[in-house]
Amino acid sequence: MNSLERKSLIGLASLYAFRMLGLFMLLPVLALYAENYSGSTALLVGLALGIYGLTQGLLQIPFGFLSDKIGRKPVIVGGMLLFLAGSVVAAMSDSMWGLVAGRALQGAGAVASTIMALLSDLTTEQNRTKAMAAVGGSIGVAFAISMVFGPVLANWWGLSGLFWLTACLAVIGIMVLLLVIPTPEVSVRNAEAQAVPAMFGKLLRDGELLRLNLGIGILHFAQMASWVAVPVILEQALSYDRDQHWMIYLGAMGLSFLCMLPFILIAEAKQKMKPVFVGAVVLLAIGEALLGGNTESRIWFVFGLFVFFMAFNLLEATLPSLVSKIAPAGGKGTAMGVYSSSQFLGAFLGGVTGGYVAHHYGYAPVFWMASLLIMVWVFAAATMKKPRHLKSLVVQLLPNEVLVTDDFVGQVPGVCDVVVIPGQQLAYFKVDNDEFCRETMQKVLGRAF
Repeated sequence: MNSLERKSLIGLASLYAFRMLGLFMLLPVLALYAENYSGSTALLVGLALGIYGLTQGLLQIPFGFLSDKIGRKPVIVGGMLLFLAGSVVAAMSDSMWGLVAGRALQGAGAVASTIMALLSDLTTEQNRTKAMAAVGGSIGVAFAISMVFGPVLANWWGLSGLFWLTACLAVIGIMVLLLVIPTPEVSVRNAEAQAVPAMFGKLLRDGELLRLNLGIGILHFAQMASWVAVPVILEQALSYDRDQHWMIYLGAMGLSFLCMLPFILIAEAKQKMKPVFVGAVVLLAIGEALLGGNTESRIWFVFGLFVFFMAFNLLEATLPSLVSKIAPAGGKGTAMGVYSSSQFLGAFLGGVTGGYVAHHYGYAPVFWMASLLIMVWVFAAATMKKPRHLKSLVVQLLPNEVLVTDDFVGQVPGVCDVVVIPGQQLAYFKVDNDEFCRETMQKVLGRAF
């Protein structure tokens, strides 16, 4: 990468991470500190945890389209201001409904897809995939930091302090956007990074992608439902003081990360994606069952957290890779948009349902509910087709160049699909890396690419 690309990547990755920190830091503490707010119930705790997913899931794709019309930076600034406003509303609230309103406003600043579009504008084709992977990795880093530092900071400052910190991070993010990140001269419509309206119908009928959308929805349903219950059980049933929770999360997450790395390597290098993926879904169901069945055992409950974190992190790493492999040519951006919306809506439903179950039936049934739902996912994952080792290839077309797709599919070894989206001057190819012949491709194309 050149210096401009590195500067853009660091700035946008930090902006993304600041925003996710503000959303995730409440997970391990909200259920504990909600008792200090008027009208507190387990149901409203779940709603406050998950409501950001509803507003984010509904608005992220429209904000991406808006950024095509008025520019990336104005939309991102507007979204960060909404995020800032939500943080301030929540920080100044003394009722659960105030927290719910603040979290909803935080989620309404749904600029994740617009940040990725700006990154696409500021990076070259050959570096774009690496840059997007790096920004995506900032989500995992933000989640890990939130799980460890959320309990520590809440113990010092309370929930209001966390929201004020989030507001400060939003201000810093806006400053980074305006002062550090360059403004692109031209906004690029790249179907590998952004949603294309014409592709929605095709992708929503794709059974394999629907399985993955169902999966990410269930994964974040289980995550959000679980955090209605986990902090309360650690404190009330297992007698862990609040200032000890960060050590439990750090140990369980750190060990789970080390244990999952070999499976990621096996999935990619040995092309064992499906068995690793299905195994991780089964492991997630086991983790939830361990949590549900051991609410009075310190050792087994903490072991259940380890199993949950290992499965969760492994699935968070493999699901986007599967979407990328399965999405048709020119459909990756659209597929990821639908996938992300499914993720956020799953988080919303998980928070609300988890809160409802905890309110009416107690905390242990929350885990059993999640485990049963994950078993539905096990069936969907087990019956999916084995994903092929496909990669995307984007070719810039020359002015007035016309591409006949039938000249490539079946004629060039390894080319499985070709899409040319009008107005973009780009051709999107889906190729099997093990069979693809670059020389034949150049011969059919009539030039180097």
